[in-house]
Amino acid sequence: MRQNALSQDQKGLNIVEPRTRGYFGIGAEGVSKSANVGALLRTGHAFGASFCFTIGTGWDSRAARTADTADTPLHVPMWRYPTLAEVSLPRGCALVGVELLEDAVDLPSFRHPLNAAYVLGPERAGLSAALLARCDHVVRIPTRFSLNLAVAGALVLYDRLLQHGRFADRPVGSRGSVEALPPTGHGAPRFRKTIPDWLHADGKKP
Repeated sequence: MRQNALSQDQKGLNIVEPRTRGYFGIGAEGVSKSANVGALLRTGHAFGASFCFTIGTGWDSRAARTADTADTPLHVPMWRYPTLAEVSLPRGCALVGVELLEDAVDLPSFRHPLNAAYVLGPERAGLSAALLARCDHVVRIPTRFSLNLAVAGALVLYDRLLQHGRFADRPVGSRGSVEALPPTGHGAPRFRKTIPDWLHADGKKP
């Protein structure tokens, strides 16, 4: 995971990526349009995804590249699973489905797992019943109707960034100033019982 990496946007302005915790991946199931998948991959890449994946999705790299101008598969590991049965995620990585279901958790109320893989489906059909049954969590973006694949992915990852990122608190008023966060650091080591001899200058216990 990159931490405090310095990047440069198209206008030449320096942007510091905030320190975040854990890792995440993002993918799609059953999406037929490669350009839509490409846009989703680009979104994941922009937010710092550790990996991307597709399930049962046709893939035309040339069509995808029209939307994925960052060439995400060249920079981020991408796994292509022909079927759901072949999906294999890192141990301890929670699978989070994004779907407009009545019993799904509203995104603003969702506690994002530290390590997660987010999966989205096509706008019309949505995620398959088999995949929903395999998900550890299912969340919904509280909108009136389905959103574009990349837009939905961006909202989910932005919400995760707000939760796991390190940002200053919002000011009370819109014109208030934002105080900079103190630098991160590590304190002295803590030991449950006694201090090891090798930490003493003379090698002896006090």
